[in-house]
Amino acid sequence: MMNDQSSIVDLLKNLRDDTTNLVRNEISLAKTEISEKISSASRNVGYLAAGTLVAYAGLVLFLQGVGFLIRQLLIAGGMSEASATWLGFFIVGAIVCGIGAALVVKALETLKKERLTPTKTAETLKQDKEWVQSKMS
Repeated sequence: MMNDQSSIVDLLKNLRDDTTNLVRNEISLAKTEISEKISSASRNVGYLAAGTLVAYAGLVLFLQGVGFLIRQLLIAGGMSEASATWLGFFIVGAIVCGIGAALVVKALETLKKERLTPTKTAETLKQDKEWVQSKMS
């Protein structure tokens, strides 16, 4: 009888120790997974910022050229220089604002869909819960 009780006590201690180790491992996995996601996101945000700055400089020069081209076309069509300059840059600005608004909306929708939750950890926690429940029954 004493041997059965000590065996049950040992089993309960082992279960407690295994559960403690399991929780520690899950916490470690969650930390690692979150760190990896943050590191990847940070790196990609850096690339995005650098690329945006370079593209912005090129875009400004390109748009000025388009504005002057439209100006020249309007002048050739008989419009005054002052009106042609104003209208040429206004047309370019309106088009650029529309494109920019569309890009911002697309980016916000994409960011809303991005999940930073540790999905692998959540899945293993679910499996661990099932494992503990199976050990308890």
